[in-house]
Amino acid sequence: MLNVAKRGIGMSVFSHPEFHQHEHVSFFQCEKTGLSAIIAVHNTNLGPALGGCRMWNYESDEQALRDVLRLSRGMTYKAAITGLPLGGGKSVIIGDAKKTKTPELMKAMGRSIDSFGGRYIVAEDVGTTVEDMNNIHTQTKHVVGVSHDGEGSGDPSPTTAFGVYTGLKAAVRYRLHRSDMRGLKVAVQGLGNVGYNLCKLLAKDGAQLFVTDVAQEKVAQAVKEFGATAVALNDIYSQDVDVFAPCALGAILNDGTVKALKAEIVAGAANNQLAEARHGDMLRDRKILYAPDYVINAGGLINVYYEHATRASGKAVDRAQVLAHVQKIDETSETIFRRAEQDGISTSLAADRIAEQRFMAKAESSHKAA
Repeated sequence: MLNVAKRGIGMSVFSHPEFHQHEHVSFFQCEKTGLSAIIAVHNTNLGPALGGCRMWNYESDEQALRDVLRLSRGMTYKAAITGLPLGGGKSVIIGDAKKTKTPELMKAMGRSIDSFGGRYIVAEDVGTTVEDMNNIHTQTKHVVGVSHDGEGSGDPSPTTAFGVYTGLKAAVRYRLHRSDMRGLKVAVQGLGNVGYNLCKLLAKDGAQLFVTDVAQEKVAQAVKEFGATAVALNDIYSQDVDVFAPCALGAILNDGTVKALKAEIVAGAANNQLAEARHGDMLRDRKILYAPDYVINAGGLINVYYEHATRASGKAVDRAQVLAHVQKIDETSETIFRRAEQDGISTSLAADRIAEQRFMAKAESSHKAA
């Protein structure tokens, strides 16, 4: 167990601006493997907390704490809005995934996760892979997204991308009154597993892509494979496009970037895209339709939920059932767009209210039963 006070953040958790009645925040350190990690469980009213493990070279412990608190809260809302019997949790490992990650470190992470006794279930995220989940699986059964030969569903990113594409199309239909993607101009920020798979789906349907990523080799690959236009990192916001699709890290919609947007729609895979809640209002004021991130990027969560749900029965995951559930993102998105318009509020607030009603109602019914 990590001595939190020594790292200077232990006493600031409860007063942290991103702390929203989190049920559990634990800090872990293993000197032998170099593991420094935080696991946050936000809410388990609807079921065990499920959320990915992110490995990132954070500039500070405070930045890592902020990220895990925001991400875990987002998972509660994502599970609720998607209609899954799950709560919200997340974990972060502080370190450079390309330089310091080892099988032993991931196994140490597995032991940390196992200490929750099933209250937190882990999956992959930025900086972690199916192989990492396999290593975690050697230490705990509370993991999803392991390889197929380990009776898992494998990489969830293609399913996440399909869900984002479904939500993006719903936004295009609602705002632009068109159902085809041919000629649609989309700026994609971030070409990781989800972003690149989203580009595949968009390009297949004839969309015109403008792409950026910190890894220039990924940009070059997208230019070659999809005929995409390469864009500088800081110029992606101001592209004259129909849709801006943020698929990198969060908090990228802020005072400066929202003002720079020329797109009529924001619909992407990144978690926690709004730097602050008020930026949802800024998008609305600028008449930019925002497809709330945790609504349209829920495909991966849906995918691993069915892996978790079927594992006990010994049955294989029904892929058709998974995709049918992911396709409901279309209906959910349109419901949110209409609710926001009817109530005169931002789409982010409309989504939050629907999700909160679901997981808070469960808590209230449990208290009455007790």
